[in-house]
This record gives sequence, C-alpha cells and structure tokens, in this order.
Amino acid sequence: MATITPTRMVLNQMKGRLKTASRGHKLLKDKRDELMRQFMDVVRRNKELRTKVEQGLTEAFGALSVASAVMSPEMLEQALLYPRQSVALDVSFKNIMSVNVPVYDFQTKTAEEGDIFPYGLAQTSGELDDAMTALSGVFEDMLELAQVEKTMQLLAQEIEKTRRRVNALEYVMIPDLQKNAKLTLVSATSIVEGGYHDVTLRATNASNN
Repeated sequence: MATITPTRMVLNQMKGRLKTASRGHKLLKDKRDELMRQFMDVVRRNKELRTKVEQGLTEAFGALSVASAVMSPEMLEQALLYPRQSVALDVSFKNIMSVNVPVYDFQTKTAEEGDIFPYGLAQTSGELDDAMTALSGVFEDMLELAQVEKTMQLLAQEIEKTRRRVNALEYVMIPDLQKNAKLTLVSATSIVEGGYHDVTLRATNASNN
C-alpha cells in the first residue's frame, strides 16, 4: 500500500477523488442500465427477424427444390446464369450510448420488379418464379438481420466493458479511497493532538522551573 502523508491537503485531495469516483460510478451504472435496455430491444427485434427470415428461406428453398425436380440441371443453370438485377450496398453508422453501430441500406440497379427474373418465362417453371420471388422478398430482412446481429455484438462488448468499470469503482477504487481518507483523518488528528500535548507539557515544565 502506498505511503500517505497525513495532512489536511492530502485529506481534501482524497475527498475530492472519492467524490469524483462516486459520481463516475453513478454515471457508469446509468449507462450500463440504458445499454441493457437497448440491448434487450435489439434482441427482441433479432428474434422476430430470424423467424421471418427462416420462414422466407424455407419457402424459397422449397420452391427451388420443386423447380429442380421439374427442370433439368442444365436448363436451371442456364436460366440463372446471367442475372439482370444487381444491388449496391451502403453502410453508415449511428450512435447508441457512445457505440457506433452499422446501418445497412441497399439500392437495386433498376426499379423494375420483373428484373429479378433473369430468364424468359416461357421455358421455365412457375416454381422457379416462386423461388426467385421469395428470395427477393427475404433479402431486405436478411440485410436487417445482419445489421441487428452486428449491433447486438457491439452492444454486448460495450456492456461488458462498462460492467467491469462499474465493478472496479464499486469494489476496488471507492473502498480504497474511503479507507485511505479515514486513515488520513485519523493520522492527522493524532498528530494534532500529540503536538498539542507536547506544547502543553513544555509550557507546564517551564512554569514549574
């Protein structure tokens, strides 16, 4: 343990550090609680999106399986070989309690709904159309799901970091400051009382002589 000089200046410094640590502890606890609230909202949204995406992909793959059964592999490959539509993905960020989380946005090359079909409709099955429509519909939800899961990861990391800081203040730093301030006060009081006793004793001896 570090040596502490028992003076009034040191005691005032200890009190100031203790006050600052207590204020920081309260702010960090408030931040942790708000992060937890935000995290739980994101978890609920993640659960909704995952259910929706799994259902959409199940429908799409089911239709694609049927299309694979009624079409030859060569014809299916030829139909999907040259896509008409493409997507440009933009990534921006928003701040949640000092955490920068991603926001994904996409734009298609064309606004035509029929461009999701990269083939002529005459020589393909309706099941392939259903599969392409289902995949197109679930794409936006898949993108939001990726955004939400990344947000969950970043918030969880920040919550753990804040929790460690709160615990360090609550169980280490603040108790040490309280103990040191008490020791400083006791030591300073002992020195003052001892000095007063010595002065009184010297004055008594002088009067007797």
